[in-house]
Amino acid sequence: MNFLAHIYLSGDDEEIMLGNFFADSVKGKKYMNYPVKIQKGILLHRAIDSYTDAHPTVRLSTKRLHENYSHYSGVIVDILYDHFLAKNWDQYHNQPLADYVDDFYELLRNNYEILPTRTKRLMPYMIADNWLLSYASVKGIGAILAQMNVRTKNKSKMNFAVVELEEYYDEFEAEFTLFFADLKAYSENKLEQL
Repeated sequence: MNFLAHIYLSGDDEEIMLGNFFADSVKGKKYMNYPVKIQKGILLHRAIDSYTDAHPTVRLSTKRLHENYSHYSGVIVDILYDHFLAKNWDQYHNQPLADYVDDFYELLRNNYEILPTRTKRLMPYMIADNWLLSYASVKGIGAILAQMNVRTKNKSKMNFAVVELEEYYDEFEAEFTLFFADLKAYSENKLEQL
């Protein structure tokens, strides 16, 4: 899953949200340098990623992309799934997405000093271009995929994946909906265990 899903699956705890958001910037056991709830967020993020990668419904989505995007298929599906979460946000949360996103950006600003360096570098671009809100539109997802392609030095060709999104839109959305119900239940259970 991508940024929006990780934040959402953290529940209402701001420290867990932060850890879940920046977990990819914390390698190995370095997560133990953070406060306990941020550690929980990082561990939750890792569990979500493992669960997602192994889920048969997600594999259906990635298989559809594999011929054109090879090992980048999983990254693309994570981004596409965030689109469907953003697009259907009112089915998952009672706070409007724009307000939820603004609150999260404020949380990042208020906790800037504890963010990993990589996250500090990414944050200004994320807020300026309002990535999380832009996920709700196909155009916004196209821009995100284009940025990701640049980060891979144009090797991934992810910028073209919007073509498959449009062509198989209903299939991807149905797979997301099915998978996300499982992932929500899994994440709630994992949070209790942590």
